[in-house]
Amino acid sequence: MKFIKWSLIVVVSLFILLVAYLTLIFDPNDFKPQIVDAVKKQTGRDLQINQDLSWTFFPSIGISLGDITLSNPNGFKNPTMVSVKGIVAEVALLPLFSKEVEVSQLNLDGLTVNLDTYKNGRSSFDGLDGSQAAKPDSETKTSQAPSSIQLSSLNIGGVAITDTQINMFDELTGKSQSFTLDEFRLGEFSLGQLAEFSYKFSASLPEMKLVSEGRGQLKVSAELDQIAINDFVISNDIKGDAIPNKAMAVSLTTQVQIDNKVKQLGAQLDSLSVDDIKATGKIDVNYGSRVPSVIASLNFGDINLEKFLPKSEESKDQSAEVTAKEQPQEPDISGLKAVNLKFDLTAKSIAAKNIKTSNWMMNVTIKDGVLDLSKLSTELYQGKLLTSARLDGRKPVASYKFDSSITGVQIRPLLTDAAEVDLLAGATKFTITGSGNSLIPDNIKKNLLAKGQFEVADGAIHGVNIPQMIRDAKAKLGGDLNAASTGEKKTDFTSLSGSFSMSKGVVTNPDLAMASPLIRLGGKGNVNLLSEVLDYALTTSVVGSLEGQGGGERDALYGVEIPFAISGTMSEPKFALDTAALFDAKLKQETDKAKDKLKDELFKKLGGF
Repeated sequence: MKFIKWSLIVVVSLFILLVAYLTLIFDPNDFKPQIVDAVKKQTGRDLQINQDLSWTFFPSIGISLGDITLSNPNGFKNPTMVSVKGIVAEVALLPLFSKEVEVSQLNLDGLTVNLDTYKNGRSSFDGLDGSQAAKPDSETKTSQAPSSIQLSSLNIGGVAITDTQINMFDELTGKSQSFTLDEFRLGEFSLGQLAEFSYKFSASLPEMKLVSEGRGQLKVSAELDQIAINDFVISNDIKGDAIPNKAMAVSLTTQVQIDNKVKQLGAQLDSLSVDDIKATGKIDVNYGSRVPSVIASLNFGDINLEKFLPKSEESKDQSAEVTAKEQPQEPDISGLKAVNLKFDLTAKSIAAKNIKTSNWMMNVTIKDGVLDLSKLSTELYQGKLLTSARLDGRKPVASYKFDSSITGVQIRPLLTDAAEVDLLAGATKFTITGSGNSLIPDNIKKNLLAKGQFEVADGAIHGVNIPQMIRDAKAKLGGDLNAASTGEKKTDFTSLSGSFSMSKGVVTNPDLAMASPLIRLGGKGNVNLLSEVLDYALTTSVVGSLEGQGGGERDALYGVEIPFAISGTMSEPKFALDTAALFDAKLKQETDKAKDKLKDELFKKLGGF
């Protein structure tokens, strides 16, 4: 017992003497010149430690240092690469022997990092080989089986990180970027317990400025493999020329769970707000495999995209600028290979460019570089749209296919709102299937191969009154040269139907057929989507009294087939009735009548013998 007693006394005495030496005699500032020289020798950089180092050893291991700078290579825009105003850290000593960590304070203030990159390949990291030397060791560690870190306890009195900034300059683009963590504060923290935290962050980019603030509660398990963030509230203000209307407010309230044992992350979106757009949702991520798997759902209320879309003049200017500067390039969709996704979306309504829709449902999956839109449905203009599609991004030039149908849609208000075209009215049934490759807009028109059918019931063609044109032409042939159209320019019909195919940007319609109580219209034609030119050669015939649609007291035409042409563009169509053909047809009709009358008279006379 005496031996143990005296042994303990000796150990404690040596420990006290060591502490006394370190705290009273040893001065770490004596080593500042050696540290500066070592950095200069290894990196060629200048390290300055202008403030005296101070430290404590008992009862807490603590260090305080500040006014530290590390230079950039000579000739760089920013002469200083790293500067720190002050660092303070204190850890209680005795609890460490029981695997307990007690940090009374941890403060970092005024950290500034300037990263410059030049055309010749030089950068602020030149000569800093420490990371490269540590690389093989880090690779070795990653190949080892993960081990669980266990602490009896971890207690932190508080963390404060203030005035931290990263500045980036690229000589090739001539642009600078700045990221600032104005402050991050963590309250009293212990493993397994909730701790309050808050942050304020800002970023200055070439065409955008961001200010972000957030707060929440953080909890870390004792094994350090599970993290929970409760009531995480984030508020972002974004401004700049690259933002729609040059300003946007985005806010989010979420609950986050991270389980590193099974490599899973889950986030419940209690509320998401992008200006006036509101949503809720959920995201689950499995990041344990090479390609992470994501399951997400979002539920929106009313969405008005008008303020997020570029103005038509701006869009034209940008399009002209792209055309003048460079040829359009295939969009890079290789990101489809970087994630496997299952995404469901619902929306109460979506409005864009005057088009109004409601009750949206969308189901999307992404796997191995292929996007499958299994269902997209919405209600619009008293009807419904249903679409499925597939986008294959496994090759440099993407390919796609789709199958769409609309039923019961009132086509006139849709065309008016979507394209300001007042051409056609009626309840529309439309089906189309198609496929193609390339996502460049002009190439989509050129490469798309499609076919489909359409039928419009109880509608009208606006901009032309075909029966009135026939009446006017007939009146002029009868000698009334002052005959002119006075009625509404509209041709009513009971049905308008046909099929179509599309190739090389041209839609071909071989069997257009229109029926009404007054006339029949049939024929074929095509629409060039690249030039928007219409070219239809049709034939119209009278099957009833023309007085049924604004007609006067003129005699009706029966059985006369008249060529009818549609030309011009989709926005400004032109309609023409071939009056010369009408005259020839009428002349032939009258000649046939005269021949029939002559035959009848001859038969009567011959019958008299």
